[in-house]
Amino acid sequence: MPDFPLYTADRIRAAVDLADLVEPVADAFTAFSTTEGARAPAMVLPVADCGDSHVKDAHLPGGRHFLVKIANWFPGNRARGLPEGGGLVALFDASTGAVTAVLEDEHYLSDLRTAAAGAVCARALSRPDASRAIVFGTGRQAELQARALTLVRPVRQLSVWGRDHRRAAVLAGRLGRDPPHVDITAAADPERAVRHCDIVVTATASPAPILFGSWLRPGQHITALGADDPAKRELDGACLRRATRVIVDSRELALRYGDVHAAVARQEVTEDRVDGEIGDVLAGRVPGRRTADDITVAKLVGIGPQDLAAARTALALLTGASG
Repeated sequence: MPDFPLYTADRIRAAVDLADLVEPVADAFTAFSTTEGARAPAMVLPVADCGDSHVKDAHLPGGRHFLVKIANWFPGNRARGLPEGGGLVALFDASTGAVTAVLEDEHYLSDLRTAAAGAVCARALSRPDASRAIVFGTGRQAELQARALTLVRPVRQLSVWGRDHRRAAVLAGRLGRDPPHVDITAAADPERAVRHCDIVVTATASPAPILFGSWLRPGQHITALGADDPAKRELDGACLRRATRVIVDSRELALRYGDVHAAVARQEVTEDRVDGEIGDVLAGRVPGRRTADDITVAKLVGIGPQDLAAARTALALLTGASG
């Protein structure tokens, strides 16, 4: 047996919920953007045409731990009756390098911390009275993002859109059994739905834009989080040009992966289109939404400090649950 605790996915699911991670993830964003020497390297490894593996590290100077995370995503597993996500998170003692704990989370903590990040961005950048939202996507993350919005905004109307309308309807039905006082529908026309929404969340693995700047109107907030490697893209260049504020989780990673990277590579926008990091907004160093008519975009790639915060929170909850 190893001389460090190993927690399985079942135990982690029983101990940790989405609401547990919202404040830790917000703190992690702030620390990453404001702490000198903060490190969050990331690597994406495509595995043939089957899936990809994301490796993220994180350390914040002065912190007790550093982290290495491996998160695998193989969408073809759905047809095999297997989980699409897998992987593990390892926490290490920052003073000795010794393993503190291993969390074999099967992508669960990655899913939750991404949803928590969506909640943080909606709270920081959307209008406080935002009550109508649409989520693009039909998978696990789309479901979590829908639930995350209800934690931070008075959502009363929620649409789900997917290229497979049947799957969107199934997700809408599943969501309709949980969030109280929310009217949930599967949108057939994404443009029409977007035009009537205050918040738009994209949580897909699309290789080409699915949200277009011509659909947007003043006052909206967009969180785009599905495009997390160089081959994926959810926003067209006009979305970034029409936005009055473009905020990212990591300026460095946003220029390497996803929507901002794609738009810069195609000369649709320049690198200075990024106005700042969400951690800077939370710390008050960079303005977020300035007026009710601003169109704000939060582009998230996913950074290691989120995983560090999620793992430390999970470890505390697991220790409390077992002790």
